[in-house]
Amino acid sequence: MTLPERQLANAIRALAMDAVQAANSGHPGMPMGMADVATVLYSDYLKFDPTAPKWADRDRFVLSAGHGSMLAYATLHLAGYAHPTMEEIRNFRQLNSPCAGHPENFELAGVETTTGPLGQGLATAVGMALAERHLNAIYGDDLVDHRTWVIAGDGCLMEGINHEAIGLAGHLGLGRLIVLWDDNKITIDGSTDLSTSEDVKARYAATGWHVDSCDGHDGADIRRAIDGALADNRPSLIACRTLIGFGAPNKQGTSATHGSPLGADEVAAAREALGWTSEPFVIPGDVASAWAAFGEKGKKLHSEWNDRLANNEKKSDFETRLSGKVVPGDAFKAYLDGLVAEPPKVATRKASENTLTALTADIASLVGGSADLTGSNNTKTSSTKPLTKNDYSGRYVYYGIREFGMSAAMNGMALHGGVVPYGGTFLVFADYCRAAIRLSALQKQRVVYVMTHDSIGLGEDGPTHQPIEHLQSLRAMPNLLVLRPADAVETAECWALALAQEDRPSLLALTRQNLPPLRHDVTENLCLKGGYRLRAASAAKKVVLVATGSEVSLAMEVADQLEAAGQGADVVSMVSTELFDEQTAAYQADILPDDALIVSIEAGTTFGWERYTGRHGLRFGIDSFGASAPIEDLFRHFGLTADAITPQILAKLGN
Repeated sequence: MTLPERQLANAIRALAMDAVQAANSGHPGMPMGMADVATVLYSDYLKFDPTAPKWADRDRFVLSAGHGSMLAYATLHLAGYAHPTMEEIRNFRQLNSPCAGHPENFELAGVETTTGPLGQGLATAVGMALAERHLNAIYGDDLVDHRTWVIAGDGCLMEGINHEAIGLAGHLGLGRLIVLWDDNKITIDGSTDLSTSEDVKARYAATGWHVDSCDGHDGADIRRAIDGALADNRPSLIACRTLIGFGAPNKQGTSATHGSPLGADEVAAAREALGWTSEPFVIPGDVASAWAAFGEKGKKLHSEWNDRLANNEKKSDFETRLSGKVVPGDAFKAYLDGLVAEPPKVATRKASENTLTALTADIASLVGGSADLTGSNNTKTSSTKPLTKNDYSGRYVYYGIREFGMSAAMNGMALHGGVVPYGGTFLVFADYCRAAIRLSALQKQRVVYVMTHDSIGLGEDGPTHQPIEHLQSLRAMPNLLVLRPADAVETAECWALALAQEDRPSLLALTRQNLPPLRHDVTENLCLKGGYRLRAASAAKKVVLVATGSEVSLAMEVADQLEAAGQGADVVSMVSTELFDEQTAAYQADILPDDALIVSIEAGTTFGWERYTGRHGLRFGIDSFGASAPIEDLFRHFGLTADAITPQILAKLGN
């Protein structure tokens, strides 16, 4: 006997309200409202194999409305994934349960991306859809032919990142992206009428999307709308009109079901209204069997795909690409050798471009881009032709003025696999990207952020464009590798380090202004230590000058003056505080000895440098906003010259 589809959807509703009730915390309304849509998706459309959650050609399903996490946990469990188990669902939102308050991709296989900050799930899905089309263009339909599905709520569509994401998706014609909008007209505050009156569907249509509507509680109408989306070559938005908290007779359709447990009495009433007679956390055998059957179709598709892969001439290349292993090759080695033969005086942004020219020639999986600053960020190379809706095989994305959307899309590309994304903007605009950078770090994704114009050294554009607090604020973010190289050799080494980080993102802070060559030996990647002794004191060591980026050459000038005054000075290039902190205590003590005056020099806030200089050290930087002037005038104005710094160090030493 075929079970009524509503009964299968009610299994999601029951698990959602039971888990939230047991935790006394959570959001039951969205899972209960979108249960019918999710059931149709899993039964007829979603390509997945629950026994192989990382199958390369699976469909990607993103729950952008991550507060409704119980929809993800319920469907994963019902569809036959090994996790979450029913016991783990019982422990929803509790310590050590993979069923976190919002879905975390590092907790559960089957959760494609961490969601919760509204809008980022959908924006990340754009990157997934982009990666799918790019790899399809290279490997063909036999190996890469899947879709990206998103369930999004009103909050996802209101957040500013949504505008950036859908504009990019529409421009690139990402027709394999389908967004199912939980159009329940409720937010935490109450009716959406309180806060918005825009025509969402018209906005999506204006950006080049296919748009349709359906009754989110009518299986036939849901299928009609999805079939229409599948037939269209544009990205699709389907407005699924739903009743939030569907089945809770006294609270459905109200904000009371959005972010709070229903309460024991309402749960009991919902069970009666839905005709659900099972005890909490119990799924009837016939319902469980029907859900398990959905996954069987995917297992067959996976088996057929394995056969195609085995007989495909690109099998080895495809598997290497999907493994994520990237190794700089001959072009990179030749470039390093050239830096020693002819040390250049260049801005590190230009040194980055030169490095990328070699790396993109060596590594086909590198896909770059810029938020409308290609000529300033220097992120495009001869190997990276444009990626467009007419040619997805390209390796350079023109993201437009969409810093946040770019960063989220890069997360999606990295999560999808087969692509190592990098993208550029000015360092000051890291503030626009920060929420996505945080998710890169949280999800341990190899995304490379190329941030140029890294100090007052950008000059006349003035304080709105001159980053002051940005380096230290980014260093405060867990699991983000911040790299600020001092010359062309260090820039090349930092790129090699960034690509070697398989479980964290990297951010390269690069100069606009030219810098002199300081390193003349590439036999060892010294940046690997984070901070290293670039120059040892000639006289008896009294001072250690710790500097980063463009200020390392300034530290060398200060060291010259100190040595001339009989005070020995080491110069330490602190390329990455994160990497330095990972070194042994003995190494750190050797580089920053207790019996020397430690002095930091960086053209940014001095906040935080006391962890290296100690309370009695000296910190030279900028603890105000910048100013508009030529570069040399700015460094003099802020006291970042050897003539200004050296006397203060000598005075501290008692000379």
